[in-house]
Amino acid sequence: MIKLYDFPQSPYCQKVRLVLAEKDLSYEKIFVDLTKNEQKAPEFLRLNPYGKVPVLVDEDEVIYDSTIINEYLDDEYPLPPLLPEDSGARARVRTLEDFADNSFTAQGGLLAAELRKPAEQIDQERVQRYRADLGRVLEFLERHLEGKEYISGTFSLADLALVPRLLQLPKLGVEIPSRLINVLAWSERVKRRPSVKQLQHDLGLA
Repeated sequence: MIKLYDFPQSPYCQKVRLVLAEKDLSYEKIFVDLTKNEQKAPEFLRLNPYGKVPVLVDEDEVIYDSTIINEYLDDEYPLPPLLPEDSGARARVRTLEDFADNSFTAQGGLLAAELRKPAEQIDQERVQRYRADLGRVLEFLERHLEGKEYISGTFSLADLALVPRLLQLPKLGVEIPSRLINVLAWSERVKRRPSVKQLQHDLGLA
């Protein structure tokens, strides 16, 4: 039985849960309460010395980092494939997934953290800057999606890496402009997938 050490609100955990759902894999979720610093407990640090979720345990294999976990899942459970066979195309998917993690998920996290502060402590200049950063990502995706259904052409790990923050954009006060027709079409396309619908339900967004 696969085990996933998970904190439900973590977009990186959500990214892994999406892949598990896409591959229709059964697994046990083990809740790690980050608000109580359970990720720093000695027993958890034996799994991941960095003290971060997610961690996936599959028989004798212990894997951490959402990107490495998802590539492992695609190697070990290849159907349906979420990485192309061609090495150049695989590299493009990996590059786009890295872009999603560092330019979309991370910036969204900074914005979410700022918005969680008491109203009188929120730095509106930061809020506008983070929202502008997310807007630039959407502009990039609009150009990149021209003539494509999905980020790398076929549905892949790159699309799934973008989904957790995509679902949170309304809560972050970020709207996809109507002129970004490629992004809007892609967004509707991915939201129709059962894995994404399940995540929306889990997050109370359905």
